[in-house]
Amino acid sequence: MSYTSQVLPFNYRRLADGVIVALSTSGDHAFLKEEELSQLLSNSIQFSLERQADLRARFFLRSDNGSQGTKRLLKSRQVAKRETIQGGPSLHIIVPTLQCAHSCKYCQVSRSLEDIGHTMSLENLNLACDTIFQSPAKTLTVEFQGGDPLLRYDLVRHAILRINERNQSESRNIRFVVATTLHQLTIEMCQFFKEFNVFLSTSVDGPSDLHNKNRPTPSKNAYERTIEGIKVARQHVGQHAVSALMTTTKESLLCPDEIVDEYVHLGFNEIFLRPLSSYGFAKRNQARLGYSLQDFSVFYLKGLDRILSWNRQGVELREVYTSIILNKILSTFDSGYVDLQSPTGAGLSVLVYNYDGYVYPSDEGRMLKETGDQSLRLGPIGTSIKDLLLSDVQQKLINSSLVDETPGCQSCAYNRFCAPNPVDSQAQFQKTNAPVHLTEHCQRHLWLFDTLFNKIKSADDWTLDLFYRWARPVIACEAL
Repeated sequence: MSYTSQVLPFNYRRLADGVIVALSTSGDHAFLKEEELSQLLSNSIQFSLERQADLRARFFLRSDNGSQGTKRLLKSRQVAKRETIQGGPSLHIIVPTLQCAHSCKYCQVSRSLEDIGHTMSLENLNLACDTIFQSPAKTLTVEFQGGDPLLRYDLVRHAILRINERNQSESRNIRFVVATTLHQLTIEMCQFFKEFNVFLSTSVDGPSDLHNKNRPTPSKNAYERTIEGIKVARQHVGQHAVSALMTTTKESLLCPDEIVDEYVHLGFNEIFLRPLSSYGFAKRNQARLGYSLQDFSVFYLKGLDRILSWNRQGVELREVYTSIILNKILSTFDSGYVDLQSPTGAGLSVLVYNYDGYVYPSDEGRMLKETGDQSLRLGPIGTSIKDLLLSDVQQKLINSSLVDETPGCQSCAYNRFCAPNPVDSQAQFQKTNAPVHLTEHCQRHLWLFDTLFNKIKSADDWTLDLFYRWARPVIACEAL
């Protein structure tokens, strides 16, 4: 039997301490020694049979005759990595109002309670609810964003009832999410949410002092009211009906352990150590609120170490950002994280029906509108999904997100996992196709992939087992 092997296309990257990670076109990885890399690059294979078998399983090598079975398996692996953007928009975000009782320093879009003209009309709400069913996706998530949607609970309730009634004949799998401060939550609302299996997503930035500083209200008790809302939701909707998200501010950088401990104290089983987004009003305050990637990386690593420590003590706590990256690296099936899709998940996976009567390709796209950039409007609410996705704006987003045609991405070792983010590019450079290496999106995710590959390489059995569990695809709520 012949074991002659042919080298398949691959990319590689040198990490810290001389570690070399190689990535095949299937998205599989292998850590190589210098002499192994030389053999692959020169197509002069002198590996042991065991090593050859391992590299064949990871699609770095194939037999000279190139069996059809291997080709079909490679193709199926590649398709699985793109499956989430081929089934039609599955996340539909409805923004019934921008009104909010908070005045968060990092706020991206919200308006005060006194502002008028920032609420969706009933006509547009009905059109949005009906348009959702034009998506071919079998599973649909309908998420209500704001502002604080519960300030217009009447519109939220109306939309859920209308969608649920339509679904009696459509038979889709529908998941409802309301992103809210929980300050307006009542037992009556909870009873309705429980009846229709509605999940709640809120914001908890950390301990009370930090949360109240980041998310001030006139009564100066934002944290206390949010915690009370969590208790009410758990009691009347369900123990796992509410999740929380945090935003990393300059003040947060000083206390990663305290933030993680707060999530443990509150009984959450996941935390998302997410950086500040430079969208909407937050962009205006970037000089005052922003921080460097280096600052965030120190915070993230300390927070991740704390999370791993809690897990070693038997406390289940998943870090969402780490899980997103690990899903790309360790799982055959992609979880569909919008920002890392090629072509872009903005529009293809997500549609946002905004209070202003227009549809946007992502939550971040509608945030740009609040500072005067309307360039990412796909069309008025009521436009068919087919026409929205064929619009000039959507086609521009797609063309700006193709890894195989983007300089800097074509040769990147991580191009099976990552992609240009045209919405981020628009926010940072006022164009969707800025050089990728200049974008904060590219720099941050390059660092994250490097960091997680280093951790995988040095992981003990317990850590590697945890990483594989975290890598399993899960449904995650969009950020509040």
